[in-house]
Amino acid sequence: MESIQGKHFSITDREGVNTVIYRINKTAKEYLNEYPKYTVERLLFTEELKGDLKRKTFFIDEPEIEEQLLFLSFGKERVVVNMGILEDDRIKISKKPVPVKFNTLYSESEVYKEFQYTPNLKRPISIIDPETTEEIKPTLYMDEKTNEVKGKCKLKPYKSYFAFEIRDKKD
Repeated sequence: MESIQGKHFSITDREGVNTVIYRINKTAKEYLNEYPKYTVERLLFTEELKGDLKRKTFFIDEPEIEEQLLFLSFGKERVVVNMGILEDDRIKISKKPVPVKFNTLYSESEVYKEFQYTPNLKRPISIIDPETTEEIKPTLYMDEKTNEVKGKCKLKPYKSYFAFEIRDKKD
């Protein structure tokens, strides 16, 4: 029987706030010429209601010694962005700003956003519906011209989306 090694931690959201957390992965050196330096992976979680509060337990499979995390807390018409590190069994929230590029996407017509995947099918960009905090799942396809796996997200008209990408400070 195969077992997965991992860690977990919990946070509590107050009423009207919905937090999602992403693991930041650094691309292997041999792929840096072709792919983005960082990719993101949304952490799975379980949720337990306690009155007006929501206790969420997040899971990280096969964690590194030190994991960089991106915390996105969605509230009414705003998103709070924090960085953190999972070190041993403790979460440390960063006090310094981190180079996260984010945007609000909105269009009055149906739009497709495309982006490239790494060989292990990780992506550099995530697009989130701020009302539900669910990711917009891309449709994968093979680009015949470049021989690369790419993703395409369909965005609905008259709806706002939150998109982000992790970059180096110089970018």
